Amino acid sequence: MAGKIYKRKKRGAGRFVQLPEWVQASEAWATLAPGPRALYIELKRRFNGTNNGAIYLSHRDAAAALNAHRNTVGPWFRELEARGFIYMTQGPHLGPSGIGRASVWGLAEEATPDGRPARKTFMQFKNPRTISVHGRHINEDD
Repeated sequence: MAGKIYKRKKRGAGRFVQLPEWVQASEAWATLAPGPRALYIELKRRFNGTNNGAIYLSHRDAAAALNAHRNTVGPWFRELEARGFIYMTQGPHLGPSGIGRASVWGLAEEATPDGRPARKTFMQFKNPRTISVHGRHINEDD
């Protein structure tokens, strides 16, 4: 027998996106809607291990990757930023030749290439707990 056929062209499993358990167990992730979760996974997919703080992703590219409208992904970016999962290192601008440049993002769960530790700001997120009384939302702290 010459060898196992199913292993002939196998050269590795390919790239994958790792989402650690401690991120998924955080309150910020548990209360996050599916759209921003998908956007975070897309940003994480573009992270190669050394480019944190230099992840380029425009609203149009994110919309195309997630099969959504470009006006829909804007609030998803803001939601991820507000909860502390991502941070903008450079805003969108026109380049020297007048061609637009996309926003540059960093992941708060990863360390930066210059040696700074991970920010992990999403771990401080506290969900504003509200209870419903007769159709109104009342804060528990009151």
